[in-house]
Amino acid sequence: MPSRRELVRRLAVGVAVATAVAAGAVAWSSTLLGEYSVMDMGAGHGAPVDHAGHGGSGSGASAASGTVGATGAVSVTSLTADPDRPADVRVELTARQETVDVPGGRAIEGYTVNGTSPGPTIRARQGDLVEVVFVNESVAAGATLHWHGLDLPNAADGVAGVTQDAVPVGGSYVYRFVAEDAGTYWYHSHQVSHEQVVGGLLGAVVIEPAEPPAANLATDLDVTALLHVYGGQHTLNGRADDEHVAAAPGETVRVRVINTDQGTAPVWSDEPFRVLAIDGHDVNEPSDVDGRKLLIPAGGRADVAVRAPDHGAVGLHVGGARRVLVGDPAADVPPAPQATETLDLLAYGEPAPLGFDPASADRTYDYVIGRRFGLLDGRPGNFWTINGRLFPDVPMFHVTEGDVVVMRIVNQSGDVHPMHLHGHHVVVVSRDGVAASGSPWWVDSLDVHPGESYQIAFVADNPGIWSDHCHTLPHAVDGLVAHVMYDGVTTPFTINGAAGNQPE
Repeated sequence: MPSRRELVRRLAVGVAVATAVAAGAVAWSSTLLGEYSVMDMGAGHGAPVDHAGHGGSGSGASAASGTVGATGAVSVTSLTADPDRPADVRVELTARQETVDVPGGRAIEGYTVNGTSPGPTIRARQGDLVEVVFVNESVAAGATLHWHGLDLPNAADGVAGVTQDAVPVGGSYVYRFVAEDAGTYWYHSHQVSHEQVVGGLLGAVVIEPAEPPAANLATDLDVTALLHVYGGQHTLNGRADDEHVAAAPGETVRVRVINTDQGTAPVWSDEPFRVLAIDGHDVNEPSDVDGRKLLIPAGGRADVAVRAPDHGAVGLHVGGARRVLVGDPAADVPPAPQATETLDLLAYGEPAPLGFDPASADRTYDYVIGRRFGLLDGRPGNFWTINGRLFPDVPMFHVTEGDVVVMRIVNQSGDVHPMHLHGHHVVVVSRDGVAASGSPWWVDSLDVHPGESYQIAFVADNPGIWSDHCHTLPHAVDGLVAHVMYDGVTTPFTINGAAGNQPE
């Protein structure tokens, strides 16, 4: 039986929790019960900094036909690719809510695209205009497609309630964008994401470069390694098995690792490998990685080069449970123990110009992640906070087109948060006060560990209203979502209304 002291302690904790929840109820009980717009969210316009000039972007954001001016508001629906330009690549994708077959494992109830999960890989060439006709055949809650990592016009971003309505059963939506940046990306639903993405409504996107890569980035073969967990089963390209890549001795293979899961994916090998690209952006002067592992955040991607050995095969561990075996397909390759040391991308590769100066920022923001008790959409709980505020009273990060924006992301919680900004790539300036010293580390998905502080920067060169959220999707459900809003841009779409939009 608990002691009197323990009973008193439990009572005190219970009272504290009840008081916190009650206080949250007073403040938030009616805030999200019903329809709302992101236009009504947030507080303040940040901290503009008086610097002359804006500089250019090194991230290659897509141009849109709509522009934001001082004369009036621009709807997100007008921020599109050239409507008169014919498509170079046209694809039709049909989403279904049905049983997902997992070769080598057991089937689960989830979602498919064109009858499979992952759905078809979309391939295009840099500069192509891509047109995707998305059809919802049977996803009861509605669905969208978000093009993760592609810096495209806002109308094509695929966020239900922000850039479009969720596509209902029997409905369709056309996404059009120019593939400005070569690299490895993926698509997934941004409606009830914590169910639909986990359940398999996703696929890979590969954009080939318009020009041949530099010699130190060129490879002989090219394969995709999409990681996903279906009902506890770790898969590689939808199969609960390793993948064999036949390669002649000395040939190099580009392995495009796509982490679609909720946690960080380690990549390692018992042979040296090189990291060619992170989140679709080439590494400048990559060197061999030997005895270390690469960590890929949830939502992140990395292109890794592996050389086939003179005899047998080499195994590249991707995600811990699966391997890409390069070389002789008949070779028996024992698993390699996971490396204990982690590759630090802050210092990997060689420096190169950014194309703008983060020290001359026009806007500076803090994005401090914490946690406290409160109510969210009528649910009591211990929810995420941004700058001490609960959703939807989190900051709205206002920018003007052309601004150089610097953001300090601080994780004061006990969880890892893979932070993902839509529509832009950001460059890592420093971590915990240590300046970046390697190749420019461009990312759209960045793991921020407990206690860490990152300073990132980007040029606001892609008008719209852009989600800036944690890609551990249950964290987004629990309020770890903010937005970057360009001055003069509005949206006609709402959340929790008749269209059933639930963007998370």
